[in-house]
Amino acid sequence: MQRRKFTSGLISMAGAGAAVALVPSTVRAAALSETDAASGIRAALERGVASAVALLGRTDGFLGNPKVRIPLPGFLADAAKILKFTGQQQRVDELVTAMNRAAELAVPEAKTLLVNAVRSMSVDDGRRILTGGDNSATQFFATKTRAPLNVRFLPIVTKATKKVALADKYNAIAGKAAGIGLVKKDDANLQQYVTGKALDGLYLMIGDEERKIRSDPVGTGSALLQKVFGSLR
Repeated sequence: MQRRKFTSGLISMAGAGAAVALVPSTVRAAALSETDAASGIRAALERGVASAVALLGRTDGFLGNPKVRIPLPGFLADAAKILKFTGQQQRVDELVTAMNRAAELAVPEAKTLLVNAVRSMSVDDGRRILTGGDNSATQFFATKTRAPLNVRFLPIVTKATKKVALADKYNAIAGKAAGIGLVKKDDANLQQYVTGKALDGLYLMIGDEERKIRSDPVGTGSALLQKVFGSLR
């Protein structure tokens, strides 16, 4: 029996007009099966995961990259201005470094879970990611992995920031401030804040890697990726 074509799946979901808008009228697009589409997006996301983890899970992966460098939370950033004027710039710098080093240490823990999420994705997941725009991969990973990765990252981040005395002092002050609405709940605990930012940075970099594949599928050297992503150009 002939495999159901990827374009026919699009038509049944969104109507012929939407299918034409998403997939140009080329022979290659018409010949793209759902199996190929799912396999292609899995291959692309696995590449993205491996590349993002390698880039971020090393010294200066976060600290040296302005795109994902974790800043002080707003409440502490304001306080840091006062600390600088009182000659305590070094303490502020130590905390920023510790926050970003914590994220760098945590990221390698994500690889196995992220890859497993990719390999277990459904054909429908693959279709949504392939045609869903630049942030579709980020949404997929956030839905599937953010909660379990938060559990894995938090102890690593806590251990890495524990050596910095200013972190505990921040938590004590921010906790009280959050109770009266002066600090956002997500920013009231430094370790949880860093964990959240580490995950944001990880998903962002995976999305960046996916966009590179979308924009230049030929450059990947993979016949499958060229077939799948080339059909959408």
